[in-house]
Amino acid sequence: MHTSEFDYTLPERAIAQQAIEPRDSSRLLRVADLSDHRFSQLPDLLCAGDLLVVNRTRVRHARFTGTRRGTGGAVEMLLLRPLGPRWEALVRPARRMRPGVVLDFGAITATVKTRPTAGCVEVDLATKGPIEEVVEREGKIPLPPYFHGKLDDPDRYQTIFASVTGSAAAPTAALHFTPDLVDRLARGGVGIAEVELEVGLDTFRPMAEGDLADHIMHKETFSVPAATVEAIADAARNGGRVIAVGTTVVRSLETAAGGGRLRPMGGSSSLFIQPGYHPRVVDGLITNFHAPRTTLMVLVAALIGDQWREVYRTALDRGYRFLSFGDAMLVEDLRS
Repeated sequence: MHTSEFDYTLPERAIAQQAIEPRDSSRLLRVADLSDHRFSQLPDLLCAGDLLVVNRTRVRHARFTGTRRGTGGAVEMLLLRPLGPRWEALVRPARRMRPGVVLDFGAITATVKTRPTAGCVEVDLATKGPIEEVVEREGKIPLPPYFHGKLDDPDRYQTIFASVTGSAAAPTAALHFTPDLVDRLARGGVGIAEVELEVGLDTFRPMAEGDLADHIMHKETFSVPAATVEAIADAARNGGRVIAVGTTVVRSLETAAGGGRLRPMGGSSSLFIQPGYHPRVVDGLITNFHAPRTTLMVLVAALIGDQWREVYRTALDRGYRFLSFGDAMLVEDLRS
């Protein structure tokens, strides 16, 4: 398959540039019959005994602006992930970076240790105090580059489940949930379990032209706890469905079931779900509408087949909002 098979035309007007309130007032397209709903109606679309699995990762306050020592030139840095004592970071302007360059960001000093690769370098960080505490206090949340709106509250780009810091971007399917919605789901007999997957920027980058089989999938740190494995087993015994809230949850659960059965697991996942894949754990999926020619688009196509084009065409025709702060869709019966 060619990567172009997962392309479509996404008009600028369809990209959500506002985080609407309340969160669950976003729209929800039910794929089974292409019916229109509000996300707040989710309890009416699920059944008692169903289990929602969410990603509890929190977006790191990882964006910094500062200067290059010696020249005073303006620089930007986005911390991606720790690599032992060093950090992987996206820096701009990358072309001027080389080992030994020192970048000043107020409470943080970064010394470049490697030459740029795709704009990324490894840096040593010097801070007064624990690094994660200083980053959380001094950094800003890195909003998606295609979002040009304004957030009055930066935590609007955090889900209500966010508790473990580590991601460079939010698991956006869970941005639609509110405490009241969770309470109503619980009263309807729908459970919630958690996994962790640290969302990286490669998730959203378009794939290069060429054969899909040649695409190298990025790695992301994940964890599926024992309590979640037990909750999934209980749901299966009681005839409930496992609904993944977001593609990151799909990848986490399906990686942990790679040996033939689901088991508690943590580590690094590079699972590339593409057409021909048959899910072992996930019965349904709640997800936003994704950018063209991304691995997220491939995953959706793998789960719902060629129908994805009709689904996306319908969403565009009906004015659904796309990407991180956009609307969502509900896919069911993936293993039937």
